[in-house]
Amino acid sequence: MRLVDFVVRSIEQKRHGEYQVSVRVSTILNDKDPTKSEPKSSSFAGVAEFLKTLGPGLITGASDDDPSGIVTYSMAGAAFGYATLWTSLVSFPLMASVQFICAKIGLVYGCGLAEVMRKSFPRKLVYTAIAALVIANTINAAADIQAIAAGINLLIPVPIIILILPIAVAILIVQVWGSYGTIIKIFRWLTLSLFAYIGAAFLAKPDWSQVLRGTVLPTFHLDSEFLSTLVAILGTTISPYLFFWQSNHEVEEKKKNPRGGDLRRGHATSSELKHAAWDVNAGMLLSNVVMFFIILSAAATLHKSENQEIETATQAAEALKPIAGRAAFVLMSFGLIGTGVLAVPILTASAAFGVAEALGWECGLDKKPGRAKEFYLVMAGCTLGALLINYLGIHPMKALFVTAVINGFLAPPLLVALMIVSNDPKIMGNRVNGWLINFLGWTTAAVMSIAAIILVCTWLR
Repeated sequence: MRLVDFVVRSIEQKRHGEYQVSVRVSTILNDKDPTKSEPKSSSFAGVAEFLKTLGPGLITGASDDDPSGIVTYSMAGAAFGYATLWTSLVSFPLMASVQFICAKIGLVYGCGLAEVMRKSFPRKLVYTAIAALVIANTINAAADIQAIAAGINLLIPVPIIILILPIAVAILIVQVWGSYGTIIKIFRWLTLSLFAYIGAAFLAKPDWSQVLRGTVLPTFHLDSEFLSTLVAILGTTISPYLFFWQSNHEVEEKKKNPRGGDLRRGHATSSELKHAAWDVNAGMLLSNVVMFFIILSAAATLHKSENQEIETATQAAEALKPIAGRAAFVLMSFGLIGTGVLAVPILTASAAFGVAEALGWECGLDKKPGRAKEFYLVMAGCTLGALLINYLGIHPMKALFVTAVINGFLAPPLLVALMIVSNDPKIMGNRVNGWLINFLGWTTAAVMSIAAIILVCTWLR
């Protein structure tokens, strides 16, 4: 909790003195007087109330642990055991800082990242970045749709090929005709599916002394396989589609629940930014905790049994069954379905937001299809493209490799653009970054640039 307070305190630092932050967590979360007693409620109602206080940050963090991410983390644990657990600690502050910058841009400027970029950078560069985003997101959505079908197939013997179409159509129908409030409620509850991975990890009965060592003592090898794994983990964890989704979701959430803020462009209250900081930290913490436990469960089972041939998330779930038991297998299967259903609409929506804002079209999940036709057509096009990829029989791992490459080269320039925009007083006013966020943001841009260089070097070798 002290880390959250410290980050919030640094974010809210002003040029001529420190803005005093003395707000209790209950006040930040609920905007209520913490001295007033609340009626007792059931634990279920308590969970529901807690989920209501969190929004864009929590959903963004949860969507990062999609089936393609599960594959990457499982492969890392299967190949190197507990040796990559430390990456979850390193990636947390980097993710949290970047996603807070995206959230702040949305709250302060009143529009998504793509629109800010369109008004701040050459159009050709923006269009190239958005085109790469659409391609990567469509491929990723294809892999995740297949993973949802495969997860259902693990529990119910229905052929995967039969399940793919109804899954994609059902998700698209909810996106297009479901109300914004309904969609966000579904997203919030789907975040609970992530806890299935934590439960599966404990059922795997890991060696906790080795877990502690792998977490606090970083292991680093200069061989190409280990470096490629680190690059894959970073690329999966700090993914460009999250930048676009976070900023746009903040804008839509502000319209729905202003929290006392000013809806005009260029206005964001200290309360809004503090709430966003808490929300983002909670979401990124959840994302990294789940990442940690997925690596852990693979290390405790697959690496221990020398089964390193993992190409899909379903293989990881199936491999747990004889080692950790059916309960772990069922938990992983449910987690696979839940995270996939959460990730697919976010992937297609973030692509649609990027295209619509780059071209100056109306967009928003809160808008009816008739008021934002182009936005919903792009979303439907991404879903159709994902279906075609699946029915063309393209190997999911080869497709995800292409996605990783695109995201690996797209992330560094996007991060640089984020830092330039968030430090421009013409755009952010007096809400430009403080020293801590600047340090973490530029560090993230440098780390992702180095990762892209390493990726090229491994190819050349």
